[in-house]
Amino acid sequence: MKTGLLWYDNDPKRLAEEKIRRAAQRYQEKFGRAPDTCYVNPAMLAQMQTPVSHLQVLGRPNILPHHFLVGVAEKSA
Repeated sequence: MKTGLLWYDNDPKRLAEEKIRRAAQRYQEKFGRAPDTCYVNPAMLAQMQTPVSHLQVLGRPNILPHHFLVGVAEKSA
């Protein structure tokens, strides 16, 4: 991912899926295209109940809790 949007949401009333959808929506508003990847802290994956459509959600230990890095994954040549 060359360009991404780092989103922070620590609202305990929102489900993880809703937080990711909100981050993806903001990415689309800002960059004019939908993201296809979201990196989260691995602990967030355990909290997810359903997949988020059109997004691959991946756990990365370098992402802080309550942070979401959304963007478009680089295609390998």
